[in-house]
Amino acid sequence: MTPRPSLVLDVVLDLVFRTALLFAVFLLVAGHNAPGGGFVGGLVASTALVLRFVTGGVEEVDRIVPVPERVLLGGGLFLAFLTGAAGWLLGGAFLYGAKGDLDVPILGTLKATSALVFDVGVAGVVVGLVLSVLRALGGPDEPPTPAGPVGATPGTDETESAS
Repeated sequence: MTPRPSLVLDVVLDLVFRTALLFAVFLLVAGHNAPGGGFVGGLVASTALVLRFVTGGVEEVDRIVPVPERVLLGGGLFLAFLTGAAGWLLGGAFLYGAKGDLDVPILGTLKATSALVFDVGVAGVVVGLVLSVLRALGGPDEPPTPAGPVGATPGTDETESAS
């Protein structure tokens, strides 16, 4: 039996989903100055994906995030490592912090730190990992493999005597 879609659930979920993603971006950006950052922002974004998974299954998650999870995992890990390794180029230790000011025409002067770039990488790893788990849970069922001796051909009985 296929469950009927609920208009109320869809509207509320859409509102909660968008609010959670906006809050995740806030935590990500504010993380280098206050509690939060890439890990917490990634967890909040992942929670929003889990809500979509519960109501719409893996098809809904694939519609929202069409990127393979290995791209998010690998890209986030690579970005975090590059940020840490850039500290060596700046004459410091691994994960040496750098600060800079960006002049944006409409917004004015924004302060940027290397911690923000590192946090973006960490968020990518967290979201990629949760996405991997959701796709594994909601993926197609594998047919069970027959139990038997190692190297036995399925469909044959090894106990039969050859006469």
